[in-house]
Amino acid sequence: MTYVISSACVDVKHKACMQECPVDCIYEGDRTMYINPVECVECGACRILCEVDAIYFESDLPDEEKKFLADNAAFFTEVLPGRDAPIGNPGGACELGPVGVDTPLVAALPVHQS
Repeated sequence: MTYVISSACVDVKHKACMQECPVDCIYEGDRTMYINPVECVECGACRILCEVDAIYFESDLPDEEKKFLADNAAFFTEVLPGRDAPIGNPGGACELGPVGVDTPLVAALPVHQS
């Protein structure tokens, strides 16, 4: 089980969740953030600080957001456009820095106007 970032984060990326994560497992894509399901320790600190209520425990995802469970994992396991290899489990988002790309699902979403 893990926490998952839903569509509410796309084009918002407040990053309060990233700063609060005690294991540094929230990575920055181009348009959204992604939680590494292997590195997440399920503490819930990210969910509490999310300013747009975009983070859910995977069993609590609304039906329309369930596709983001596999999508968050795919960010780490699949070769993303513009990259030569999967991101994998680098052991910390701060050291890796912004990845600059998203999964095909997120990249295809309409741009959120604030």
